[in-house]
Amino acid sequence: MKSPTVRRRRRATQAVLIATFLIFLVAACASGGSPSASSGSATSANLTWWGWSPSTQVAQQYITAFNKVYPKIHITFKMLTIAGYNAAIRPALVSSVGPDIFDVAPGGANGSVETYAPDAVNLEPAVEKALGSGWQSKLAPIGVSSLMVNSKLAGVSVGAVYSGTVWINEDLFKKYNLTAPTTLSQWVSDCAAFKAHGVGCFVQGVGQTAFNEDTLQAISDDIQPGVWAKAIQGQVPWTSPVIVKALTIWKEMFSDGIMESGALGVQQYPDANNAFLSGKDAMVMMGTWYMQNDTQSGMSAGISGAGIAHPQNFTALPIAFPDVAGTGQAGALYGDSDYGIAVNAKSGNQAAATTFAVWLGTSTAGQQQVANALDDIAALKGVEPNWSNISLVDPSPQKAALSKLISNAAASSEPRLATVSPNLQLAIGTASTTVASGSATPAAAAATLQAAAANMPGHGAI
Repeated sequence: MKSPTVRRRRRATQAVLIATFLIFLVAACASGGSPSASSGSATSANLTWWGWSPSTQVAQQYITAFNKVYPKIHITFKMLTIAGYNAAIRPALVSSVGPDIFDVAPGGANGSVETYAPDAVNLEPAVEKALGSGWQSKLAPIGVSSLMVNSKLAGVSVGAVYSGTVWINEDLFKKYNLTAPTTLSQWVSDCAAFKAHGVGCFVQGVGQTAFNEDTLQAISDDIQPGVWAKAIQGQVPWTSPVIVKALTIWKEMFSDGIMESGALGVQQYPDANNAFLSGKDAMVMMGTWYMQNDTQSGMSAGISGAGIAHPQNFTALPIAFPDVAGTGQAGALYGDSDYGIAVNAKSGNQAAATTFAVWLGTSTAGQQQVANALDDIAALKGVEPNWSNISLVDPSPQKAALSKLISNAAASSEPRLATVSPNLQLAIGTASTTVASGSATPAAAAATLQAAAANMPGHGAI
């Protein structure tokens, strides 16, 4: 994530016409205009980038590769927490010293592109210049549509992420002669076995409610695929038996011992992430963004970040979400653009910032870096990981598992968070936590969700 630069001010010392021209120029930039000749050099600048993703290590990989092509554009990445992103970026963008480049996300999450589009340059002309008039056909559709706001491309998608997977510590499963759960009863049994050996089972940051949506969507898709996504779009009522049953199974995960005690007070990042990477828990609900932990360097950095002084890599594997409803149709994936690179309309280095955003999101070289980092699934069609250049912790099981995951994700068209408004996300968070705590029944929480949805634009009575 990047940090700030001050917009250049020019003196209007001679003519009113010059002053007037500059006023109009500033207004155009502030409203999200395209980079112009006054926005600095396209090949030389000192830039700052703020974001919650990628990891600092992966960001540096991107920057290093970029500097092989553009050695005079220096980028400083500032990583912020997901939970603290809005609090940091909002005042920074209002000021004249905000970051040149910043992350935006689809949907109602922190960093929402809907919220920050007015602060961003329209990058469509630059992307069209790079890819040609048919540029949209060359990029993953979900990465374009989810970052468009009122016909303005407010960010260039770096890649997509998909959820619907549970990640397991394969070494712990082997140590205790257990197999990855495929059903609710096996999941309960595995958790009991791990706990009997003093090992945590499944960790989730229920206190960071955006991630609760992932688990609820996985449960709902197991019961009946697509209902959750339709409910978000107002096409199915939240009081649907499918949603009520999903909330019921969600509650069972707490009462049956799958969810750890105290999960309501846990954040997905850093708490759940650190618990899994440090070996305290055997399973965690994470998506394709977790692929980077299958690399030697990514795993070592992750374990060190979790507070382990002498990291020892272990084999992390993605598994399909268990068939908790007993329908035999679990394992659906759903995704969005992970994040987009936006260019600050107040930056004095818009041209160089645009160079980086377009290079990372649309060039084969940039997208190969993205694919190889195993952080996102590339936004540019046809770019896949170059496995010969990737050092996996345990190539035999991991390469096959990751290849299958990437293939399944590419075939998915179900959105994750892109269509979730901030108000609806808040309502889902309330429903998930009140059911988990026992302060609301699944049916009551579903009714509250429906009432909240009915008061949102475009969601009337169904």
